[in-house]
Amino acid sequence: MTLVIVGGSSADRLEDAISAFEAAGFRRISKLDEAAEGDVVLGVGDGAVELLREADRRAINYWLVHDGEDDHVLGGTYDRAHHRLDAPRRRAELAQHLRSRAKPLVTCMAFGYKSGAPADAALVFDTRFLDNPYWVPELRPLSGRDPKVADYVMKQPEAARLLDHVQRIVDELVPLYAAKGMKHIVVAFGCSGGRHRSVALAAELARRLGESDGIDVDFVTRDI
Repeated sequence: MTLVIVGGSSADRLEDAISAFEAAGFRRISKLDEAAEGDVVLGVGDGAVELLREADRRAINYWLVHDGEDDHVLGGTYDRAHHRLDAPRRRAELAQHLRSRAKPLVTCMAFGYKSGAPADAALVFDTRFLDNPYWVPELRPLSGRDPKVADYVMKQPEAARLLDHVQRIVDELVPLYAAKGMKHIVVAFGCSGGRHRSVALAAELARRLGESDGIDVDFVTRDI
C-alpha cells in the first residue's frame, strides 16, 4: 500500500493534484482510518499540521506532496513535503513515480537544458559533450527518434561508452532503490534543446533495458 498525503496553496490546486493521483489509479480517502490496501491519496487543508502529527504518532508511512507556493505554515505540507510541485505538468509524473508496482519501472527521459533539468530524476547525464546533429543541415529538422540522427549520435565512440556505463549503473542501483520502496526510477539525458542527442541516447538505453525481464521500461521525450 502507498499512502500519499497532498496539500496545496489553493483549493483548486489541491483538487487538481488529487485528481492526477486518482487518474494514476489512487483511491481518494477523506481520513487516515480509511487507508487500507492499494494506493490511496488523502487531501488536507487547514488541519494538515494536526493530521501529520497524528500520522507520525501512529507510525503510518506516507509520502507528503505540496502543490503550489509556500503556505508559510510551520509543520505544514509545504514545510515538510517530500515532493513540492511547482508546475501542473509534473503531477501525473509524480503520481506514476509514487504508485505501487509489481516490478520497478525505469523511465528513460530526454530533456533540454534550456527548459531546466527534471527535478525527480534519480540519475541525470549531460550529453552536450557529443557532436550535435543540429549543426548538420539535413539532420537539423529531424529528432533523435529518426534512424539518421540516432546513427549519427551512436557512431560517436563516447556515446557508446557513456551508455555502457549508464546501463551498468542502472542495473546495480535499481534493486537498491526497490529495496527502499522506490519502484519508479527516472534516468534522464540532457542536451541543449532536448531534441537530438538526448533523445537518441534515451531511446537506446530504453531498448537495452527492455531486454531485461526484471523491470518495466518506458521512454519519454519531455521537450518535443
